[in-house]
Amino acid sequence: MGCMKRIRQIFESNSREDTAEIAYQMAQNAQAGRVYALIGDLGVGKTVFTKGFAEGLGIEEPVSSPTFTILQIYEEGRLPLYHFDVYRIEEPEEMEEVGFDDYVYGDGVCLIEWAGKIEEILPEETIWVLIEKDLEKGLDYRKITVSSPQ
Repeated sequence: MGCMKRIRQIFESNSREDTAEIAYQMAQNAQAGRVYALIGDLGVGKTVFTKGFAEGLGIEEPVSSPTFTILQIYEEGRLPLYHFDVYRIEEPEEMEEVGFDDYVYGDGVCLIEWAGKIEEILPEETIWVLIEKDLEKGLDYRKITVSSPQ
């Protein structure tokens, strides 16, 4: 994550609705050119987060994880949303095939699931969103840590 100074915020979610609401609020402040990198284990709620984020941008069409296509584009919101799922990517170079840089440095917002796999090609000012479970706090509990540039 480079040597840029970062601000870390921690949110606690006790339900899918909480997670979606946190993302919704984050999308309210999203600006063109922002990149949000989602990290967390399988089934932790990255797609729930993405759906809430899309709603926060005013996107009403159903959002699903683009596991097989790598990229879904939603253009009906306040800003275009470029939703990547890089779970199946072996090498970051594969991202060139989908025109990754055009989206990352484009006029919309990028949300990238499994972003740790392509960390080396992400811009330094990427906003990292780590979603973690803590079973001691309940099955639906999630700790969401947002690390963003100052």
